[in-house]
This record gives sequence, C-alpha cells and structure tokens, in this order.
Amino acid sequence: MNLTFRQLKVFDVVARHLNYTKAAKELHLSQPAVSMQVKQLEEQVDTPLIEKLGKKLYLTDVGMEMHNYARSTMQQLIDLEETIGQMKTLQQGHLKLAVASTANHFVIRLLARFANAHPKIRISLEVTNRSSLLDLLDKNECDLVIMGSPPDGHNLMSLPFLENPLVVVACPEHRLIAKKKVTLKELIKEEFIIREEGSGTRSAIERFFAGQELAFKTKLDMSNNRAIKHATEEGLGVTIVSMHTLELELKAKTLKIVNVEGFPIYRHWYVVQREGKRLSPIATVFKDYIMEGADDVIEEFTRPLYQHLEQSSR
Repeated sequence: MNLTFRQLKVFDVVARHLNYTKAAKELHLSQPAVSMQVKQLEEQVDTPLIEKLGKKLYLTDVGMEMHNYARSTMQQLIDLEETIGQMKTLQQGHLKLAVASTANHFVIRLLARFANAHPKIRISLEVTNRSSLLDLLDKNECDLVIMGSPPDGHNLMSLPFLENPLVVVACPEHRLIAKKKVTLKELIKEEFIIREEGSGTRSAIERFFAGQELAFKTKLDMSNNRAIKHATEEGLGVTIVSMHTLELELKAKTLKIVNVEGFPIYRHWYVVQREGKRLSPIATVFKDYIMEGADDVIEEFTRPLYQHLEQSSR
C-alpha cells in the first residue's frame, strides 16, 4: 500500500462525521475533493471503506479498522509535533555523551550542573578508553565525545576547551618526593606504571621523552587509570597521569606530585563530534555550555589541583 498522510487525515475527518459536507467544511476543501481522497484510499486498500445505505454513510469493517489506525497515526503526529517543540525549547531531550576515563571526574561535575539546569533531559554517558571513543564516533553512536587530542583521519571536528596538565606522581614515601627538583635523567632511572599502548596519555609521554632523546622503563602498563594510581600508591613505581584525575588522592595525601624539570606536559581536553553531524538542540546547548559557560565549574575543580602543583615546585 502507498497511503498518504493527506488521505488518512481526510478519511479520519469523514469517518468522524460520516458526512462529506461537514468533513469538507472542517478540512476547508470542496466536497468532490474530499470524496476523491476517500476513493483513492479505497483504491489503495482495494476494498470499500465507506458504504451508503439510504441517505446515511456507514463504515465497513475494514473502514472501522482503517479509522482506528488513522486516528492513532494522527495522534502520534500530534505527539511528535509536541515532542519536537519541547526538544527545541529544551524541556526534554536525550544527550548521548562519551568521555575518556581520565576525564570522567570533572565531566561528571559539568553534567551535574547542566542536568540541574535542564531537569527533564535524559543523559547517556559512556566512560571508556580512546580506542572505544573513536569507534563510537565512527559508528555515530554518540552526540559528543570529550577526550584528549583526537587523531587525524577520522573525519572529526574538535575544539579545545580545557588545559590538561600531565604530572609525575609517586607515593609519599618515594625518594623523589623529598627532592626539590628532579632532572629527567634522574626520573628515567625509575620504573614506570603507565597506560596501555595507543592511549592518548601514553602517546603524549612517549613523544615527550623521544623529543628529549630519552627512554623510560615500563614496569606495568594498564588500561585502567584507577588501577595505575593504586599501584603507584603501593610503591610499585612512579606514573604520569592527568592532574585532573588526582583530586581525591592529593586531598587524601596518598599520592604526591613530583617536581620534575619539563613537567607538567601540557595537553588539552577537546569536545569532539563527527564532521557534518547535525547535533540535537540539547547536544548543541551542552557543547556551547562546555565551550563558554562551564568556567566556574572548571575553575572550582582545578584551583586546588594547581595549588598542589605549586606546592610541589617550592
């Protein structure tokens, strides 16, 4: 069947009135035009929908079923129109966001403030590694991604919105903590606990040491940032992580920043989307919020972290 919205709408009105003249008046059409639409609909289903007995119109059994579906379709379209209107005014909507595991802590803060301002929206949050983030973008399974610098060749649009310092940390009892300044040559004598091959953090670290013509010794590599920090707390080695992942550990004094020459390594966090993707209204507003309106949340989060960084350099 090749039914049209116009045919269903006309039939719905005719079926309610069972009178072509009244239906034509409601639809602001001529009576022949209304009759023609019903006739074309009957031709599509190849069976009568309305029968005339004496001077009255009646729905056939098929006509009754068609009227039920026509009413349901009309109501769904009305609901759709209302939903779209609400989404445009941000009364509701579904934000699909994916973030790098190292960005999770501060992104949750941003989302909490954003969700409070838009209480009727629904948020799906995927926290995963760099490879999975790129896969989600390739498959168009999320609106936006928050991650480190994305690679070339994936047809992505990215904008930096927050500085991301990578720092050297160790357990409080580690010998390097007592040193006022640690040289890179001293640092590379240590055993490193580090992210897995292919992670953005590891790639940045490898580029940094390669630029200094130095190599570091890897004791453990892990895909879980929390496990890396726990291993470092237990004294298994030193690590280099985003300062933004250290809020709880620095506050609890289970890890301390080592003052190393050339550190922090400064990277950036990016908000990323597929090139050409048309964002939903709520995703557009969230992106604008990140780029322009989240300064207070970010400053509140980063201020104590930078204080720890300053203390380590004294």
